Formats: sequence, structure tokens, C-alpha cells
Amino acid sequence: MKIKHIFHRLIGLSLLVPLAACKAEVLAPAGDVAARQRDLLVISTLLMLLIIVPVMVLTVWFAVKYRERNRAAEYAPDWDHSTKLEFVIWAAPLLIIISLGALTWVGTHLLDPYRPLERIEAGQPVPAEQTPLRVQVVAMDWKWLFIYPDEGIATVNELAVPVNRPVEFTLTSTSVMNAFYIPAMAGMIYAMPGMQTTLHGVFNTPGEYKGIASHYSGHGFSGMHFKTFASDDADFRAWVEKARAAGGTLDRPRYLDLEAPSENVPPMSFAEVDPQLFARVVNMCVEPGKMCMAEMMAIDDQGGAGLAGTMNTTALTYDKHQRRGARVPVLGWEPFQVASFCTPEDSALMFGSGALAVQPPADQSPLRGRALTPPRGLLSLSHDTDMTQLDPAAGQARNF
Repeated sequence: MKIKHIFHRLIGLSLLVPLAACKAEVLAPAGDVAARQRDLLVISTLLMLLIIVPVMVLTVWFAVKYRERNRAAEYAPDWDHSTKLEFVIWAAPLLIIISLGALTWVGTHLLDPYRPLERIEAGQPVPAEQTPLRVQVVAMDWKWLFIYPDEGIATVNELAVPVNRPVEFTLTSTSVMNAFYIPAMAGMIYAMPGMQTTLHGVFNTPGEYKGIASHYSGHGFSGMHFKTFASDDADFRAWVEKARAAGGTLDRPRYLDLEAPSENVPPMSFAEVDPQLFARVVNMCVEPGKMCMAEMMAIDDQGGAGLAGTMNTTALTYDKHQRRGARVPVLGWEPFQVASFCTPEDSALMFGSGALAVQPPADQSPLRGRALTPPRGLLSLSHDTDMTQLDPAAGQARNF
């Protein structure tokens, strides 16, 4: 019987073995932002445990003390209220909620992803002359594109940054919403098509770290991850020069080829990048001849294209399906998408030979209803025929 009991215990403990392969990414930060996020998480958890642990202990204690076989337990059928107990029951959770609220409000504002970093690490502010490293991120199907505008290079599924230097990410997506997350560096931020989000972070410890897509985005989601290398300035410059030496140009046609859905894409680099590429990706106008969202919004702000815009359209598929490679969207073709505008000469040629539609003159006589009682207010002193929808009797109609 004893051997059987030990065997059952071993089986239970064996279930914990897979946990040995787990790595505490969130609780093992390599940068100041991630460290402060970990502290916020740990402190909030400890504050909540101040209530959870006593409740769990008291639950077990009450179950043991007032069990059926314990005849020595105190029995007080007439007890119904205790001011001290009520004070403890309500005051303790209230204080914890106030503490959690203050801690969360201050912490989340200090860790706002759009807020530029004020320090490299505790006790070390950002030098006034140091500028952040700019990285433009595009979430694709199913890979990550990183553009370094200041270095003029781009990489796919590989990111490198120098340590102790703030990094400013600007992010967008090509087809569906995704989430960019490097647990050891900073928090998660969404990347959405047609929009631009921002994330600030920093690495304080050199090493190789994992970056993931933390939002499900389709069939190839499981392979949508990348490696992040944090190194000193000399190694980072060497990495940049290696990318430049590899050659290749990421222009608009090459980007459209890269944008096609693909899975488990190996890292690659480009020595040159179209400087307007990221802006066109955000405005969803990488395709030749396609109107950018910024231009379309400017036209709408001025009153829209008007009647002339109805003949300046071309039938295309909706961007999400077009970018994902689907020939026909599930719900059918989108009706129109503005591609270009005709000149006045084109409009004259288009409408010059057409017959003009003759409209009959509109009937200007007053509208009159039948079987309707004219409305009157309680304090109305006017006659029924002052404003009426009925045919008035002869000689009673007024000229309005």
C-alpha cells in the first residue's frame, strides 16, 4: 500500500516536468521598461494576495474548526453582528483597492508606450544629445518587416538594437490587426492596417531575445516570430554594415512581392529602402496609381470629389483580401475604389455627346393630406385653418 501511495505521488509530480521548459520571459526583463512593468505586476499581485491568502486560510480553518465531528466548537446561535469584524471586512479591501488604483494609474501613465523614455535605467537619465533609434515595423502575413530609416536598411524576421539606447518603434500592418511583443524589452502594442502606433523601449543587457506576434492572425501565426539581438554600439554598426554588404533593394515592386502571404520565412536583409515606403504602407497606397488615404482625407475635408468623382473610380478588391492573395473576397467584390481623377477635358469628352435629361417642372402647390386632424396645442389661440393639411372649406384657406 505504501509503494502504491508513493507511485501515485510520483505520477502527480511528473505532471510538473513540462513546466521546466518554460522560461520566465516577463519576470526576467533585460530593459528598464520591462523591469518596471514586472515590478508593477509583482507589486499588484502581492497586494491582492493580502486578501486572497487570508480568505483561503480562513476557509480551511472554518471548515476544520466547525466540522461535524468537532463537538467542542463554539456555538453562538444568537450572534448576528460585530462592528470590529465589519470594519476589517470592508476597510482592508477598500485600502487595497485604493492602493492598486493609485499604483496602476501612476505606473501605466509612466509606462505609456507613446511616451518617450526619460531614463535608460534607474538613476541614469537619457543624455540630452542622444537620439532614439528609429525602427519602422510592418506586420505582414506571416512575417515581420523592420525598416531602419536612419541607416537606410531593412530586415525581415530579424531585429538588432544597441544596448542603453532608447528605441522608437512606429508600427503598422498590411492586412489584419496584429500585436508586436518583445517580453524582455517592453510591453505589447497593436499594429493595425491604415494606422500607425508607437512603442518606446530600451535594452540594458546584451543578448539574444525572442519577439513574437501575440495576436492570432491566421494560418501562419505560429511561425510569426523573430530574433532580437541587443549588443554594444560597435557590434550594432557591424550588423548594419553586414546588411548593407548583402545587397538588395526594397522598393515598391519588391515590397508587393514580399507582402504576399508566406510562412516560416527565414531572415533576410535589404541594403537600400525606398524612403517613402513606410508612409505608403500606412496610407495603403503602395500599388502604382492607387490614391493614398492622406490624399483621400484631404479631398473629403474640402467637401469630397462631388459628382465628378463618380466617374473616377475603378473596381478593385478590398485591401485585406487583395493583400492576402484571395482572387475574390468571400462577400463579393467591393463596388469602387478611387484610383485617379479625370481632367475637365476628359469630362467634356465623356458627357459632350450625351443627351441631356429633361426634368419636368416641379409642382409648387402646397401639399395636402386627407383624413388628418390638424395638430393644436393646449394653449393655442389660432384657428384650425392657420396651418392645415386638410382641404379647407371654400373661402377659409389662408395664403401662407
